[in-house]
Amino acid sequence: MIVVVGGANLDVKARSTSSLVVHTSNPGLVSTSPGGVARNVAENLARLGSPVMLIASVGADRSGDEILTATQAAGVDVSRVRRGPEPTGSYVAVLDVDGELVAGVADMESTSNLKKAIIKTHADVLTSADLVVLDGNLRPGAMGAAMAICAQAQVPVVLDPVSVPKAVVLGPALTPDRPLLAITPNLDELEAISGIENDPTNATRSLHERGVELVWVRMGVHGSVLSGPEGMTELAPIGPEQVLDVTGAGDAMLAAFCHAIRGGATPTEAARYGHAAASLTVASAQTVRSDLTDALVRSQL
Repeated sequence: MIVVVGGANLDVKARSTSSLVVHTSNPGLVSTSPGGVARNVAENLARLGSPVMLIASVGADRSGDEILTATQAAGVDVSRVRRGPEPTGSYVAVLDVDGELVAGVADMESTSNLKKAIIKTHADVLTSADLVVLDGNLRPGAMGAAMAICAQAQVPVVLDPVSVPKAVVLGPALTPDRPLLAITPNLDELEAISGIENDPTNATRSLHERGVELVWVRMGVHGSVLSGPEGMTELAPIGPEQVLDVTGAGDAMLAAFCHAIRGGATPTEAARYGHAAASLTVASAQTVRSDLTDALVRSQL
């Protein structure tokens, strides 16, 4: 089983129906759906066929009910999701007419209350997992606790930094005594988490020295670079015919990578599989494609 730990919230997506003009109201379409990096990764994993459990926190409110119902229906084990007194988190994304993200605001208070002590109560499932995926929305103490538990049990861990502000505070958590199988930053997050600016090669090297086996730097339309024990591999993107919505593409890419790794793929094969899943996702208006399957992803390769 793959255990995913981190954010679960309600996504609100506002997409302009014409070129977006700042500082004024724009005509468009607004939709809501279950979201959150960890939750999205977990749903993608379930749809690809991996057994998966989500450890997250939502409120005891209608939004929390909606998130849990939809996530469980997709095949995710949600028995370890905390129901707290604070409201369920939310993420508001503003998209231009071409589906590109213009701005996003995340209210992650509920996830912030997934503290170190709570993480430790889930040690039994973390230590028995085939693979653990950590979402950078976790507080540093909770992140460190999860990494330490997995390190002691020799369970491989994949970390998504999520954003530049999150990456800055996660940097000190990376130490050789808490090794990671992989970390998946974009270029800005790579700089933030390594503390090395304008030098991706040395930034990547520094993460390897801190116990990260694979550094997978994602560069959007320019593809990605995978660095590991066998050297550095540049991977071209798999472009969709049309981009409808970029929301969730990174989550699908990460989930597909983890699904393939669990299935025995090499890191390079898994990264290509991840690119295929991301391409399918941006071609859909859904944050997580409801028709996503392993066969559909492989048809893109």
